Amino acid sequence: MASISKLENKKINGTVVLIKKRPLDIVPPEVVQQQAVYEILGHKVTLQLISSFTGDSGKEMKGKLGNPTYLRDENNSGNESKFNVTFEWDEEVGAPGAFIIKNFNPSEFFLKKLTLEVDDPSHGSMHFVCNSWVYPAEKYKSDRVFFVNQAWLPSETPAPLRWYREEELLNLRGNGTGKLEEWDRVYDYAYYNDLGDPEKGSDYVRPILGGSEKYPYPRRGRTGRPPTKTDPNSESRLPLIMSFGIYVPRDEKFAPLKMTDFVGIALKVIVQLLVPELKSLANISLNEFNSFEEILKIYEEGIDLPNDLLQRSTTHMLKEFIQSAGQGFLKYPMPQVIKEDKSAWRTDEEFAREMLAGINPVCICALKEFPPTSKLDQKVYGDQTCKITREQIQNQLDGLTIEEAIKANQLIILDHHDTIMPYVRQINMTSTKIYASRTILFLRKDGTLKPLAIELSLPHPDGDQLGAISEVFTPHEDGIEASIWQLAKAYVAVNDSGVHQLISHWLHTHAAIEPFVIATNRQLSVLHPIYKLLHPHFRDTMHINALARQTLLNAGGILEQTVFPTKYAMEMTSVAYKDWTFPDQALPVDLIKRGVAIEDPESEQGVRLLIEDYPYAVDGLEIWSAIKNWVQEYCSFYYKTDDMIQKDTELQAWWKEVREDGHGDKKSEPWWPKMQTLKELIDSCTIIIWIASALHAAINFGQYPYGGYLPNRPSMSRRFMPEPGSPEYEELKTNPEKGYLRTITPQLQTLIGISTIEILSIHSSDEIYLGQRDSPEWTKDKEPIQALERFGKKLAEIEEKIMKMNNDKKLKNRMGPVKMPYTLLYPTSEPGLTGKGIPNSVSI
Repeated sequence: MASISKLENKKINGTVVLIKKRPLDIVPPEVVQQQAVYEILGHKVTLQLISSFTGDSGKEMKGKLGNPTYLRDENNSGNESKFNVTFEWDEEVGAPGAFIIKNFNPSEFFLKKLTLEVDDPSHGSMHFVCNSWVYPAEKYKSDRVFFVNQAWLPSETPAPLRWYREEELLNLRGNGTGKLEEWDRVYDYAYYNDLGDPEKGSDYVRPILGGSEKYPYPRRGRTGRPPTKTDPNSESRLPLIMSFGIYVPRDEKFAPLKMTDFVGIALKVIVQLLVPELKSLANISLNEFNSFEEILKIYEEGIDLPNDLLQRSTTHMLKEFIQSAGQGFLKYPMPQVIKEDKSAWRTDEEFAREMLAGINPVCICALKEFPPTSKLDQKVYGDQTCKITREQIQNQLDGLTIEEAIKANQLIILDHHDTIMPYVRQINMTSTKIYASRTILFLRKDGTLKPLAIELSLPHPDGDQLGAISEVFTPHEDGIEASIWQLAKAYVAVNDSGVHQLISHWLHTHAAIEPFVIATNRQLSVLHPIYKLLHPHFRDTMHINALARQTLLNAGGILEQTVFPTKYAMEMTSVAYKDWTFPDQALPVDLIKRGVAIEDPESEQGVRLLIEDYPYAVDGLEIWSAIKNWVQEYCSFYYKTDDMIQKDTELQAWWKEVREDGHGDKKSEPWWPKMQTLKELIDSCTIIIWIASALHAAINFGQYPYGGYLPNRPSMSRRFMPEPGSPEYEELKTNPEKGYLRTITPQLQTLIGISTIEILSIHSSDEIYLGQRDSPEWTKDKEPIQALERFGKKLAEIEEKIMKMNNDKKLKNRMGPVKMPYTLLYPTSEPGLTGKGIPNSVSI
């Protein structure tokens, strides 16, 4: 690293950029008028430079401090305020490497950066990128310190800055005790012991996830809230109205612009709180859809409200909401899956294509044996072997035998049986009625998948140990058999929807990444090159996860109301976590493990796909390779030898904490990388960035485009497959649409569900995408900056390639019968509901 030489000037001029605190735009005007103006007076903010060249005479050799100075000459530009600042600086003290800031105003502000103009050709401007909320000094036990944008390994840090570097990490770790307040900056771990609400009664008790062999789980951020009165092991919950006050370190919270966007759209979910009053006031029937045409009206027209509803309403919140929404109340954007063709979603080809290019393209596997078998314990669950027979599929294999099709990698399976079967009996004791499903498909010569058979299984009525009672359904095009087949596909979609939301989405991206966020902030200094590499990929993750615990994942929350496992939803994710391994999150490893790719040293990505037209995998491998090349260039600049990895004290402490605390229930697993080599560092960072960016984008941002039309992706089923002779069977025969809609998600849960996934599918206006940074001065080192530019250019090339493939009519899975191009791994996007774009982080 280049050393910092002495500076000769005695005065250093600089500019401070900050953003003042503002009330949320959604707050009513009369409330805003009552709030204090969050003015920041420059003379009430002091700054002191810290030398990186000269230490004091004490044992700690802390960098010498300059004299305090104040902000002056405020200049406002949009939301930002710029202040001038002048430092008196002793030339013998040498170049500054950090500064202390103290805020004596009554309110906090967001400090963006300090730029120093230095009359030294070797330095030019010195940049201190801060991006942090600074509260009044009285709130802190230690000074707020910010460092220059230089990256240093611990051993390379100038001696006068080492104490400040280590002290800052100690502050961020906290002491593990007490309730954390909004100005606290503490990153610490806790179990998921705040999902239940035992004080409401036994219906709201949920298992504590994490810290036990029965319910292992990644850790979440600690809030320090007191335990409940009825269960000392469960953390008390905030009232729903205080959800946005849930603790995460302030710098992990949404920026003001995003918070305004988020709260604005989140008003739609308030529907669930307003529906009882709406029904009583307006006599609105929120019970059933009777036809697909009725569902289309919520996109084209919305739900009409009586003219006098506003006067009859007694709830202030409802009045405000109706007034602002007008006749657009409960109106939704048209989902892409039905934009071009209102019925193509019903085809077998589209049903299968979405396993390759939909929102859950990470579950299909090559079938390696027939019939498929189960990994469930036979002593507990009996014989769970698949009941699909040779005769049911043999004549659909284009002349191949089953063995020939398996050998040619042309038999594919979507198998949710083992995940769901242990819960079927309990779930079916509620109003929900589900099956555990297996779907076998055939890979045709044109690259599309053809569904061959669906198995729907229930536990034996006389006990689990007696095995499964299974029924097999095969494709039909006409009559009641076609309607039965359509229902069979719906039960599969219900299984897949739950697995997607709970496991592929929540567990494998949101929950799995949070321990890395916490460990990185606790163990890697902002000066550390790996902190600078990973930090953009953690933006907003802790906040969206905390909000999810508060309103989505909690007992009686939105997820339990709208996804089939209901009260068992989060418990199912804990069982799934038992099979989670870190190395398997690498895309090439995952594809090989699922049997849809093989190793190929000749390929740029090291693998060859066995399903060539597999849009998620094709685009994903391009993105994966680009991320890995970027990470390799970046890490290789700072680490020249494996010995440097081994001797990096912060890096070793970080990786130890990830394994032993963040993913503590997995700490003894042999598959963890040892973090002893540069290759292990590159592979690990690539996986972390992949999970946070591209994997989450592929799993998340198609939720509304595909699932906003609930018949295509039902999340619940309310009754079993109708038996011949039953009223339900006759209804399905005479009115197939009504029979279908009476089986899947009911109307109220549909409205809540699509309101929720609309919010989750939207890009905020301040989104930062893969290959981008929030500041051009994110590092001083030229080589990493140039490597990032190359990464951005590669991503732009991938965008062009994706567009060309989407226009290639030979690649049928990229568009499908619904005429919806696969864009979920298209790197950039505009704000809004776009169905494309890879944000840097799990930010929504």
